[in-house]
Amino acid sequence: MREIFKSVREKLTSRYLENRSLKNNKKFKPRIKARIRRNKQIISKNINSLFSWIKGAELVELKECNTKEDPVRPELDNTFRTSYGRKIFGVKYNKEIYAVMCFAFTNKVPKNLTELDKFSKDAHLQSTHRDQNVGQIAIAYTVWSKKKGGGKLIVKEVYKKIKKSNHLNRLVTLSPLTKMATKFHTKNGAKLLQINETSQNFEYQVIKKEKFE
Repeated sequence: MREIFKSVREKLTSRYLENRSLKNNKKFKPRIKARIRRNKQIISKNINSLFSWIKGAELVELKECNTKEDPVRPELDNTFRTSYGRKIFGVKYNKEIYAVMCFAFTNKVPKNLTELDKFSKDAHLQSTHRDQNVGQIAIAYTVWSKKKGGGKLIVKEVYKKIKKSNHLNRLVTLSPLTKMATKFHTKNGAKLLQINETSQNFEYQVIKKEKFE
């Protein structure tokens, strides 16, 4: 008889605890859901705040840049970066530059800085005898960002500019042999063109719309 009572008591106790647990779960579920919803809203708000500047940013040509900020080629002065048709572009927002990209314009893909210098000089010389448009290939030889999202944005804006150009039909990089450079360009849609002794070239495919008269 004792064993029967014991068994019944254990079942009742178990059922009581189970019901209590269910009631507690029902009580806390709305709170948990509300907390999760609130956390999602906070995260979303922080992300929007972090990248809100991108909508108002614009691509501008710069006369000079702070070469000490350049993590790739700080040894190149502003004279080099602006001679023979070379250009410096920046992403600007509220009078502040958030990302920088430097270009040389050539008719061949350079494997090092010596070739970059030579090819851009050749392309510039050829342009003086033609229509003043320097080169057919835009060579991005350095890029850096001072704010999260700036690097991706400047690639996007430069791509659009080259796509609209009448004489440029390729966008190629002269990048260092680093994992960071590889990750940055592949993540932004470029394909590895070739690996050289001291550099690597990535290419962003430029697809231009056909013009109809």
